[in-house]
Amino acid sequence: MASTEIYRYLHTTHVQVPLDAEGYLINLGDWSPDVARMMAAEEGIELSDEHWEVIRVLRDFYARFEQAPAMRPLVKAVTKALGEEKGRSIHLMHLFPGSPAKRGARIAGLPKPTHCL
Repeated sequence: MASTEIYRYLHTTHVQVPLDAEGYLINLGDWSPDVARMMAAEEGIELSDEHWEVIRVLRDFYARFEQAPAMRPLVKAVTKALGEEKGRSIHLMHLFPGSPAKRGARIAGLPKPTHCL
């Protein structure tokens, strides 16, 4: 469970959004497409239509299961929603380098996946 202590803020045009020590939203309701763009920019990612497709899959997964998916469930969810080509690990690594599950969840405004280091 994420700590409620605020470690830093993401400064948007109109508000300050509190983040935990790992950069995840403290209040999931603070998420918006603008917040996602700013979080992605912090990670050196410019969001394309393909990113937004995966972000929607992540947010739908969270709405259904009340947790952010680790890598394997993410691959399965993306494959089911967007097709086998987009569900490949290599494609997800290209979109969200390093750890697609963690980076994608963060940008999608979700908590850190429970089974990701």
